[in-house]
Amino acid sequence: MIKAVSKTCRIKRLLQILLFFNRSYLTLRPLQVLIINNHGLPRLQKYFSPLPPSHTPPTLTRHIFNSIASRPDSFCNYLNLHIEDWGDVKLIYRHYATLYFVFAVDSQESDLGILDLIQVFVESLDKCFCNVCELDLIFHSDKVHYVLDEIVSGGMVLETNISMVLESVREQGKLGKSSLRMGEGKQNDVYRR
Repeated sequence: MIKAVSKTCRIKRLLQILLFFNRSYLTLRPLQVLIINNHGLPRLQKYFSPLPPSHTPPTLTRHIFNSIASRPDSFCNYLNLHIEDWGDVKLIYRHYATLYFVFAVDSQESDLGILDLIQVFVESLDKCFCNVCELDLIFHSDKVHYVLDEIVSGGMVLETNISMVLESVREQGKLGKSSLRMGEGKQNDVYRR
């Protein structure tokens, strides 16, 4: 038993060392995640690196939207863009119905890896809301942020397994409901006194 534990500890340590030296190859680090509708209105904005001082969120979103919306659907989903203080940024996006899902990433990131990440995010939202639409993003923005936080946190990709993401969202919903019930019980106790 002790030998098995020490062997697993050595394997974990070896994996940590490999991850440390190959970090740029194994991790995806988005700078920004945007969901924009066809009219250029942002439905979700999340920044994982400081915003360039020369840009405010509305101007940066407008600049990104204008760059993407002007492209025909037959073009690829990658666009290189130069943003002050961020340098060369790669915009990787998917257009679903009335929404653009945009990830702004470093130019070193894998295009296909980010496209896969967008697909995981969209499928998670779709299963979470049963055919997600723009109204779900507006009225349940807290849940959308929670799904994104389960997938990407602090600019690092944490989970790409959709069933694990949905399980975490369900657990969060249960905790929220139980805390509401506990709050109602305390309120009723106050009224009884």
